[in-house]
Amino acid sequence: MSGLWGDGGPYAAWVGFLRRWAALEPVDPGTLPAIVPEDFQGDTLARLTQHLTDALDARLNDWAERLLRAMAHSTDEFSVGRELAQARAGLNTVRALAGHPGLPPKVREELTGLVDRQIPELQAQLERNLDAEARRGADPRLLERRRRTLRENALTSVLTAPPPPLAPPSAPPSAGRRSPVSGPAAGGDAWAYDPAARPRRRIVPD
Repeated sequence: MSGLWGDGGPYAAWVGFLRRWAALEPVDPGTLPAIVPEDFQGDTLARLTQHLTDALDARLNDWAERLLRAMAHSTDEFSVGRELAQARAGLNTVRALAGHPGLPPKVREELTGLVDRQIPELQAQLERNLDAEARRGADPRLLERRRRTLRENALTSVLTAPPPPLAPPSAPPSAGRRSPVSGPAAGGDAWAYDPAARPRRRIVPD
């Protein structure tokens, strides 16, 4: 087994990154290697996908808790709008990882869909919280102002724009592989590789 695979290679790089990213440690997604499905047996790629799903869930849960705490401490609509703007930036960070160009297209599509389906529900939950406040007798004028702020700074606005770009992932060095290319030759994927014949190696995670 070569040095590239002896240390876990791309799989280990991604798993290590995801653990740190989920824990909110400073990491650079632009340094992640490309994942080439032909290099992995199905169960190994499935394990990596589960690591990705767990990390995205962890970040979304942390994001939601931070947003609710920040809004609870906001004293006016300007402050709420500012917190919602910061929250959208956080969602874009999560969406950017889900759509990372180093992931296989099918995985990117599944993960981006997973994240994007939750965003309208998050927006709806914020508005349902106002309905609960109304039932508890809160001032309807204040609630209407808050509802207007929520809609003018809607979290769902991130769905109308692509995730922010990431630095290109570094491709694993290998004889017989081309450098990443873009444009029609890549079939619309800026990170296309020549699937040179190389035996699949199963990486057993720790």
